[in-house]
Amino acid sequence: MKTIKQTLLLLAGLALSHICLAQTWQLVWQDEFTNGISSDWVFETGNGSSGWGNNELQYYRRENATVQNGNLVITAKRENYRGYNYTSARMKTQGRKNFRYGKIEARIALPSSMGLWPAFWMLGSNITSVGWPACGEIDIMEHVNTSPDIHGTIHWQDHNGNYASYGGHTATNVTGYHVYSIEWNESTIKWFLDGQQYHVVDISNGVNGTGEFHNEFFLLLNMAVGGNWPGFNIDNNALPASMYVDYVRVYQGGGSSNFSVFKEAEQYSAMSGVQTESTSDTGGGLNVGWIDTGDWMAYNSINIPSSGYYTVEYRVASINGGQLSLDLNGGSVVLGSRSVPATGGWQNWTTISHSVYINAGTYNFGIYAQSGGWNINWWRITQQNSSSARIANGTMGEKAIEEGIVEFKLYPNPAHDVLRIHFGSTEASGRIVDTSGREVLKINNIKPGDIVDISSLNRGMYIIEINTVEQVFSQRIIKE
Repeated sequence: MKTIKQTLLLLAGLALSHICLAQTWQLVWQDEFTNGISSDWVFETGNGSSGWGNNELQYYRRENATVQNGNLVITAKRENYRGYNYTSARMKTQGRKNFRYGKIEARIALPSSMGLWPAFWMLGSNITSVGWPACGEIDIMEHVNTSPDIHGTIHWQDHNGNYASYGGHTATNVTGYHVYSIEWNESTIKWFLDGQQYHVVDISNGVNGTGEFHNEFFLLLNMAVGGNWPGFNIDNNALPASMYVDYVRVYQGGGSSNFSVFKEAEQYSAMSGVQTESTSDTGGGLNVGWIDTGDWMAYNSINIPSSGYYTVEYRVASINGGQLSLDLNGGSVVLGSRSVPATGGWQNWTTISHSVYINAGTYNFGIYAQSGGWNINWWRITQQNSSSARIANGTMGEKAIEEGIVEFKLYPNPAHDVLRIHFGSTEASGRIVDTSGREVLKINNIKPGDIVDISSLNRGMYIIEINTVEQVFSQRIIKE
């Protein structure tokens, strides 16, 4: 939505004729505006700072957003309100729904008249700590005045600390309904109009300082009146004018990128015993510290789109080391635990990870300090790809183990009485828990290739956790 003149910094020149592969997107969030506006939206009011940074002329009011016939309707009006000649509405999911990667789309019909500036866009969730443009901005759709063009743009702070932007556009009949979308993964952001790609940008490996586009973002919908981009020649005879939104949908888990959720540690929904402090880790901001044994942090309403294996990463620092565990819904299901290594200082950061099996659903995740004495800056859940899933399920064979392609394998699965376990370490220990997280079998001092007797377990599904020196592995097993 910011409109500082584009510098057209070309990002590794990706061609627009890339072949689109079949997608397997899974819907993770939506607002169809069937029964009103969902509680996931927050309304901003007023004229912001310097007209929301763009010298906009309107005063934003909640009352200018309504639902009519299953559509969100944002209406710009000519009316005197608190010293301003125009009113409109601006809404966002900040603090309610944040997303990293995926397919984000909305079906929208726009007005076309001088002075109007409707937009469907995203801002980095860390904007309150790093500011704009360091947080990054993704404009999924913008339109100004009576032009036939709609625009897709990113804004960011480049590797030299300077403002940068890169955008594309295409023409359409804006007053009709169209689906405006992006497909965003760890390599690219692509813009689509009714399923046809018209723009792409390369963000792989944070090229040209685009690392901010690998963080979480929230959604915004608004319609400005006037401003630096559309100018200040307002067609008052065209007001009131409305922007109609049929739906907004977010899909993840498809395309060339796996589903992933990134959380700054301080973004907890609730906590016990911890504090925040400034961090010297890459990206700055805050980390969570003063973590003692029994302390915890909860992160609510995280949607897991499909059952399967996920890699969970934690960015940690510790002087003497400690132990954390990941659970669901207040500890009712323990997914796995991980040793926190001694890193030599409270701001000496390293990333640790483990593999866990999670059933599809929406959960409140918890990070629990089994033993304290560590800091955490962020954590991330990433869906494993099909080859990783085959490895975790033990279907790639002994040759993969021998050649060092995998570090962990167990078989048979399902099993009757025994499991044989392979792992890339000299010795390990662990346990088996049931689906409620209750420990049902302790595993002590096993070596690669050892057999674990599970004959005492009842038939059903369990989670086995194996702790090696280097890593913690968690896998679903079936006892027949």
